[in-house]
Amino acid sequence: MVGGGRGAFIGAVHRIASRIDDRWELVAGALSSDPERARASAEDLNIAPDRAYSDFREMARAEAARADGIDAVSIVTPNHMHAEPAIAFLEAGIHVICDKPLAATPEQARRIAEAVNGAKARFILTHNYTGYPLIRQAREMIERGELGEIRLVQAEYAQDWLTESVEKGDNKQAAWRTNPEMAGAGALGDIGTHAFNLLSFVTGLRCESLLADLQSFGAGRQVDDNGHVLLRFGGGARGMLWASQVAPGNENGLRLRVYGTKAGIEWHQENPNVMTFAPLGEPKRIVTRGGAGLGGGAGRWTRIPPGHPEGYLEGFATIYTDAADLIGGVGDGALLPNIDSGLEGMWFIEACQRSSGAGGTWVAR
Repeated sequence: MVGGGRGAFIGAVHRIASRIDDRWELVAGALSSDPERARASAEDLNIAPDRAYSDFREMARAEAARADGIDAVSIVTPNHMHAEPAIAFLEAGIHVICDKPLAATPEQARRIAEAVNGAKARFILTHNYTGYPLIRQAREMIERGELGEIRLVQAEYAQDWLTESVEKGDNKQAAWRTNPEMAGAGALGDIGTHAFNLLSFVTGLRCESLLADLQSFGAGRQVDDNGHVLLRFGGGARGMLWASQVAPGNENGLRLRVYGTKAGIEWHQENPNVMTFAPLGEPKRIVTRGGAGLGGGAGRWTRIPPGHPEGYLEGFATIYTDAADLIGGVGDGALLPNIDSGLEGMWFIEACQRSSGAGGTWVAR
């Protein structure tokens, strides 16, 4: 692991999720650029002293040279620090599992993509919501034509944790996520890319153009904390996306609604084991995770019997397990977010910023 030392939120999430299905073991890390903090963090996680590094380049060289070297590295640093570690490990022939978004800038994203294209190692991006069982179920339903031709897509991701300017205090998460040099974008990159990735993953639609209106409501805030985006997809479908971190009463309100010529579906991340399926002219149906009538796919993506909640950590775990399968030569990794997913997210961020900066104009590919 690179990053994710003492006090880091997302690093702990990745570590827990990677172990859920007994497919991974954490054996090495450059958990901080500060040598003392790197050593202490490694001790916390029972990493042997000779595999506790304070420099990710040294770690890539050393692990690539070991007979028992790591199979993959998990990069859980702030956005601006994704590119250099990813490139170093790819060039060393080590598979990369990277937190989203892909990078802080288009230039960093381009460099990662070049390294991926020139490497034999795999690159996986942890858009964890694609690992939720009912999200994969929804994707299959759309592929089977159960919704008919897709016409409308509504995605939103609303939070309230930046309603006040908490970045001016001692909140380290807020400090780097509202720093444009470290994050690249605000709510748009942090949670908006999740919503954009989710709607693309489920529907299979590709956004051809968009119009965005971004705001920074926090006093003195240099990145967006709210955004409304209109989307036009190939084939004529239309969509709307709302991403906000200044919406009081919302904790982690990721929601997706898709409407076709035959039916519609609705899913809320905060109640992820339930999805509404509404065939045109018929009563609505409540579909449950792993429940009756879902076909063979449901069992592949669940770990415990219906009625026992699965959610955030298990979604991450599904990504890690699929990554282990892919690296081990099992399956084609078709459901895994990859470099293309990352580049789509970077296009979305850049296009929204250009659109809003121009006063709300349509931006096409």
